[in-house]
Amino acid sequence: MNILVTGGAGYIGSHFVKILLKNNFDVVVLDNLSRGHKKAIPADVPFEEVDLLNYTELEKVFTKHKFDAVVHFAAFAYVGESVENPIKYYENNVVGSFNLLRTCIEANIKKFVFSSTCSLYGNPDKIPISEDQPTNPINPYAQTKLTIENILHDFDSAYNLKSVALRYFNAAGADFEAEIGESHDPEPHLIPIVINTALGKREKVFIFGDDYNTKDGTCIRDYIHINDLGDAHLKALKYLRDGGDSQIINLGTGEGNSVKEIIDVSEKITGLKIKSEITGRRDGDPAVLIADNKKAHKVLGWKPEHNLNDIISSAYNWHKNPRF
Repeated sequence: MNILVTGGAGYIGSHFVKILLKNNFDVVVLDNLSRGHKKAIPADVPFEEVDLLNYTELEKVFTKHKFDAVVHFAAFAYVGESVENPIKYYENNVVGSFNLLRTCIEANIKKFVFSSTCSLYGNPDKIPISEDQPTNPINPYAQTKLTIENILHDFDSAYNLKSVALRYFNAAGADFEAEIGESHDPEPHLIPIVINTALGKREKVFIFGDDYNTKDGTCIRDYIHINDLGDAHLKALKYLRDGGDSQIINLGTGEGNSVKEIIDVSEKITGLKIKSEITGRRDGDPAVLIADNKKAHKVLGWKPEHNLNDIISSAYNWHKNPRF
C-alpha cells in the first residue's frame, strides 16, 4: 500500500512514518513545515511541501502519487492559541481537512485514518471515558476536530469513504533510538517541560492548581507512548484495508498519572532535581481524563505496550541531545 501521511514532519506523524517504513509500506509525507521539522523525515521518503489550504497544489500531489489510503495528522493543536485566534484554527484545521477529503473523494480513495482528540469530551460525565459519552468541546481546537469527525460521517454515507477517527489522550515519549522526538515552540506539554527543567533549559515547572479532587490535588491525565499511538494507527490502517467499517476509537492506557507523579518519576529517572511552583488553575482544565480503551482492543486488537517509565526515559534520552 502507498500511504499519504499529512503532517508527517510533526511529532506524532514522524513517529508513525518510521513505523510504516519498518512494516514495509510505501510512504509519501505531505507537510507545510509551519510547525513540523524537515529533519524528522527520512531522506529517502518522498516529501511534498504543500499546504492543505492550497487545493490546486494538493490535487497535483494526488495526481503525481497514487495513494491507497491517507493518514491525516496535519493540524494546529494549541488549545490556548485556538481560543485567542479561532479563525486561524477553523481555516487551517477544518478548511484544510475538507480540501484533503474532497481530493480523496475525487481520487477514489476509500480509506482514511484521522488524528482526533479526547478534548471532544470536554469535562466528562464519567471516568474512564468511553466513546459513547457525549461530546462537549470547550475550546475551538476541539470544535474543529469534532467538525471533521462529522464531515467524515457524512462522507461515509454519501461517498463510502471509510475512516477510523482515533481520539488520543496524552501523547508522550519519543523514539527509543532517539532519532526523533517531541519539539514544539512554544512547548505546551507537561513531560517535555518537566524534562527540560531537569536539564536546566527552563527555570521551573508551573503546576496549575493543587486543590483538585485527586489523590495529590493535581490534575490526572492518561499518558500514552508515541509508539503505542503509532501502532494503533497501523492497526487502524490494516483494519480498513481488510474491509472494516468506519469507527471512532479512544487511544489511551486506561490509567492516569498526576502532575506531581510525573515530576517525581522524572526526578528518579534523570537523577536530577526538578524545581516546581504551584500557581492558579487554568480555565477549562478537567481534574481527571482517563480513557476507556476496551473498544480499541476489541476492534483493532490493540493494547498499549509501554508504561510511564518508558515514556519518560525515552523522552529524556531525546531531550538530552535533540536533533531538531
